[in-house]
Amino acid sequence: MKATEVPAIAGAYLFEPTPYADERGFFSRTFDADVVRSVGLDPDAFVQDSLSRSVRGVLRGLHLRSGAGESKMVRCSHGRIFDVVVDLRADSPTYRNRAFFELSDETQATLYIPAGCAHGFQALTESADTSYRIDRPHDPAEDVTIAFDDPELAIPWPLPVTSLSPRDREAPSLAEVLKHREK
Repeated sequence: MKATEVPAIAGAYLFEPTPYADERGFFSRTFDADVVRSVGLDPDAFVQDSLSRSVRGVLRGLHLRSGAGESKMVRCSHGRIFDVVVDLRADSPTYRNRAFFELSDETQATLYIPAGCAHGFQALTESADTSYRIDRPHDPAEDVTIAFDDPELAIPWPLPVTSLSPRDREAPSLAEVLKHREK
């Protein structure tokens, strides 16, 4: 497994495993504490694993947490997703940068997203399972959502959106979220 820095988002990493394939299929290590530790992250900091299943065209996000934020490791364990990270850490050298990834079951790559970054994804296949490893217990009072179609972000979602949660459908613009955070 190798770890590669994501140039567009300071502190973000892409962890790419080395699958072992044969006539039976493949075996792949999807988490390695030593590799995570080698880039300065604490593998023991993660306290919750979650899984979402989405159908083609479903869009989830853009989400982040207020307060101390939330770091997460995201992997598409089945299918393919278009994954988006937006750096919203005002003190970051990559503030307001965006980065896009295609995560899939073929590569089993894991994306580490630092606290303070917004995250969202769209399912590209008929079914896509997305696994999350999160460093803090969830507190709904800290949930922040940004409009996925905010023109300021101009995210090139690859498919027409087939479904959104009410929270995502009614999300405010990036400018509104940033204005509220400054108060």
